[in-house]
Amino acid sequence: MTSFTKKQLLGFYEKMFLIRKFEEKAGQLYGSGAIGGFCHLYIGQEAVVVGILSSINSEDTVVTSYRDHGHIIARGVDPKLVMSELTGRSGGISKGKGGSMHMFSKKNRFYGGHGIVGAQVPIGIGLAFAHNYRNEKKISRIYMGDGAMNNGQVFEAFNLASLWNLPALFIIENNQYGMGTSTKRSAAGNDLYERAKVFGIEGVKIDGMNFFDVSKAAIVARDYIIKENKPYVIEMDTYRFRGHSMSDPALYRTKEEVLQKKEIDPVLTMKESLIKDHQILESEIKALETEVKKIIKNAEEFALSSPLPELEELYTEVYLWK
Repeated sequence: MTSFTKKQLLGFYEKMFLIRKFEEKAGQLYGSGAIGGFCHLYIGQEAVVVGILSSINSEDTVVTSYRDHGHIIARGVDPKLVMSELTGRSGGISKGKGGSMHMFSKKNRFYGGHGIVGAQVPIGIGLAFAHNYRNEKKISRIYMGDGAMNNGQVFEAFNLASLWNLPALFIIENNQYGMGTSTKRSAAGNDLYERAKVFGIEGVKIDGMNFFDVSKAAIVARDYIIKENKPYVIEMDTYRFRGHSMSDPALYRTKEEVLQKKEIDPVLTMKESLIKDHQILESEIKALETEVKKIIKNAEEFALSSPLPELEELYTEVYLWK
């Protein structure tokens, strides 16, 4: 097991708890009508993004799909700016024009948030190419869902990453369902990461519900990419506790299945591990949780009090080819 200090462990738990509480609040605001459009919650998958975070270099680039709230928060963007974006306010990270699925932060090396399944993967390869071209010891971390693994452009990206020896870490967040279709019904073969082997890309499948397993795999992956100058893939065996989006009642799975998965809730198991295995006092964790709840409350108040974008914003950041 990777050795972390007490401060680091509490920081990782804080980030996981923050993402969980943020997403719960986002769900509430969607239900009240404060958030409109598509909204995909990350509840249940927190160990993936925070575990990967434990190995990240501040200059590494990150790109992901539409289920991006947890990713941009993990990358260090203020939850107030994210919540404001979800509510379509001018104080949002994308000025209220990107919404839930299209958030970006150049400062935090976060390049989206992309609404089209698999579209972020070629972009991630472009970022990896830039790192390689500039001789940077940085990697491009490219998140995708299991549904994207049936998408042709993903395989084109695998091909280029291997052909050009690009510093790319492909992270497959296999939450078992592509929208409402089980991977067992949509993906031929065995483990999804093995599809990269035909391109000569090494990889591994791990328990994506366990922070420590994710962290260990992420550190090994980054070292491999930097030392071997080759891409790598990690398949995360994870699970989303909510529907595909807020409009999805998830009738395609049983309550028993969800309850069984909640027995290995990544946030709760992380908390239990800190107390049992790392001798961190429960009172310390409760104090941390109290502070996180204040952050979420402030984020909600900031978002709802922020003004809507001015009409003129329709014509900014719009690029036309003449």
